Amino acid sequence: MSSPIRQLQPQSLWNNFADLNAVPRPSKKEEKVIEFMMQFGKKLGLETFEDRVRNVIIRKPASKGMENRKTIVLQSHLDMVHQKNNDTIFDFNTQGIEMLIEGEWVKANGTTLGADNGIGVATIMAILESKDIAHPAIEALFTIDEETGMTGALGLDGGILNGEILLNLDTEDDSEIDIGCAGGIDVTATRNYQNETCPKEHTAYTISVKGLNGGHSGMDIHKGLGNANKIMNRLLYMASTEFFLRISDINGGSLRNAIPRESSATVVVPNNNEITFKKIFAKVADEIKVELKTMEPQLQIELHPCALPKEVMDYEVQLQIIKSLYAAHNGVYRMSADISNLVETSNNVARVLIKDEQISIACLTRSSVESSKMDLAQALKSCFEMAGCEVKLSGSYPGWTPNVYSPILEVLVNLYEKLYHSKAHVVACHAGLECGILGSNYPKMDMVSFGPTIKGAHSPDERVNIASVQKYWNFVIEILKNIPLKEA
Repeated sequence: MSSPIRQLQPQSLWNNFADLNAVPRPSKKEEKVIEFMMQFGKKLGLETFEDRVRNVIIRKPASKGMENRKTIVLQSHLDMVHQKNNDTIFDFNTQGIEMLIEGEWVKANGTTLGADNGIGVATIMAILESKDIAHPAIEALFTIDEETGMTGALGLDGGILNGEILLNLDTEDDSEIDIGCAGGIDVTATRNYQNETCPKEHTAYTISVKGLNGGHSGMDIHKGLGNANKIMNRLLYMASTEFFLRISDINGGSLRNAIPRESSATVVVPNNNEITFKKIFAKVADEIKVELKTMEPQLQIELHPCALPKEVMDYEVQLQIIKSLYAAHNGVYRMSADISNLVETSNNVARVLIKDEQISIACLTRSSVESSKMDLAQALKSCFEMAGCEVKLSGSYPGWTPNVYSPILEVLVNLYEKLYHSKAHVVACHAGLECGILGSNYPKMDMVSFGPTIKGAHSPDERVNIASVQKYWNFVIEILKNIPLKEA
């Protein structure tokens, strides 16, 4: 299915992207793609090695006439977010991504595409294998596990890289040059509980919330998209307090950095409340659909009879958890006072799993201001602790403070205007780029981030614009030619 992809221009980039997408590369399971990249570098005869956490570094000497330019680091991450439609049969651990062309876009068949950050990886591969692209000395840095903890960037020791300039190829709008990003922290609430025997004279139902867009929990958090976990909890809260609904299990969302698209729950309702329950449930479901109709026109909220479960949650624990989830902040918490239209702080209630007498709630809190990030994380911690949960704050990583006086930024801004006769948008983003972490061990390294136009990242609707990739590629080639001279 990838053969039409290989005919796209620039062919060297698309061929490498197709090769990369044939290799399974889930976060924290990057063994196959690490080996793939190690073999790639060694076949080219370039210095290729892994660091202690298995980031891959490949070094290429400067092309003729470029030896007096500053060494640059070209950086992208090897892993990708794995999301698929509910009706798509696909094993991310064993299968390569099935790509297709749809109009002006390349996308995948019912799964995430991996353009985030596979296009960046393929770009670097194409430059490394080229024989006619002018470039300074290059250190290609392929990090692992960016999507679920940034442990690759966190584990990169100082002193390994010699580059003075870092080009991070991991943003999603070809008109933007990024100079800052949000940091993040994982908030995880857990609790055990005791089941009770399912009461008699009750009817069981499966509630499902599906058809939501989903998306990137940083870049898309300001769009007002539906969160399946919050929608499900709203329905359960209503039915628990009015109709004595009992919960057997809940399974909603998946990855912390993906806005939840789906949730399902098994519940029981007293028979004498059944008719009124179904009527009110339909009313509330319709209200939610009306509220979200502009952003979520495909939202489905369904109620279907099912077999009566053997057990249900303790009712008091059920109420405590539902109330805490209702109170837990989701979405934008604060907008930046310094940068127009930038989300400063947000939270994604990403995963809710209640089953077998165990409760697990996973959130990802982001902010470009460290104190604000911790303020929201502590608020969430307090909220879940009041429901009897144990709450852990983990995986904290710093943001990237914008430097408007960056010398490489000036180069990119001037080149962009020269090439495209318009001004690039210099921005900071609410996503978690690795630059902030890398900068902690390489504080003197001058950094910028840019990339082609990608839509729907972290969802099965992920797609990359074909013309944008060509534009971005041309930009990369011109940047390589214009890297500043080494200082005398």
